[in-house]
Amino acid sequence: MIYMANALEQEWNNYFVQLNELERKSVLLMLKTFLQRHNEDTDRISMEQYNKEIDEALTEVEAGNYITQDEMEKRAAKW
Repeated sequence: MIYMANALEQEWNNYFVQLNELERKSVLLMLKTFLQRHNEDTDRISMEQYNKEIDEALTEVEAGNYITQDEMEKRAAKW
């Protein structure tokens, strides 16, 4: 099992270092969100939290912090 964990960590590192700074931040935010939900008593979030997350996402898009679907597909094709 330890070998499998090491292999998984190595694979994670191989992919993570290929991301640019914005993509790394996005992945870290996603991981934090997953972990927060693990620590909550319910899978549901409040309407206030939902709206806050939507507002944060819209702010990121308005600031130009995104990549298009086409760009993501091109990057994925290289892996």
